[in-house]
Amino acid sequence: MSEQKRSTKSRGYEMRKRAEDVSRTRQRIIEAATHLHGTAGPASTSIAAIADRAGVTRLTVYRHFPDETSLFEACSGHWLSLQRLPRPEGWGAFENPFERLAAGLTDIYRFYRSGEQMLTLVIRDQHAVPQPIREAREELTRKYVEVLAGAWPEAGSPVRRAVIGHAAAFSTWRSLCREQGLTDREAVEVMVALVEAVGTKS
Repeated sequence: MSEQKRSTKSRGYEMRKRAEDVSRTRQRIIEAATHLHGTAGPASTSIAAIADRAGVTRLTVYRHFPDETSLFEACSGHWLSLQRLPRPEGWGAFENPFERLAAGLTDIYRFYRSGEQMLTLVIRDQHAVPQPIREAREELTRKYVEVLAGAWPEAGSPVRRAVIGHAAAFSTWRSLCREQGLTDREAVEVMVALVEAVGTKS
């Protein structure tokens, strides 16, 4: 092998190694921030704390994530990738509106229980969460409600949609299951009964 080829191969190896090191550092920062968001909460998570947990300097954190939105987006994406998310596309298989509602709420409440700690802290500290991240979460909840309400012929009924929106909210699950001690199944049954009662009065 000529000296030039050896030099080219060496440079290629060094570039790949440098890229891998950069990727690993970025991932350590994301994991550190995600851990702190889920234990202390976003409002109590400083760049210095993230840097310390990741074993890097604050400058390194800023080099990878120049603003809080980019850091939150990376953390949110990482955390969500580790969750079994609700699948509204599966609820649509139920044509009966109450069956769809029960299936959807069961799926949503399962997700809320598994992600309870992170969701509790992020919602508590939502004032510290960048607006695009808050809007993305709100849009996801609206999508859930849209699919659940869509099973009714009069899908646009404002009262029914409001009650379904209430049923799909994390705060509702937390109130029923954590504060009042219901199981997820019992909470689903209560909310389905509430929506059914609204239907008989509309």
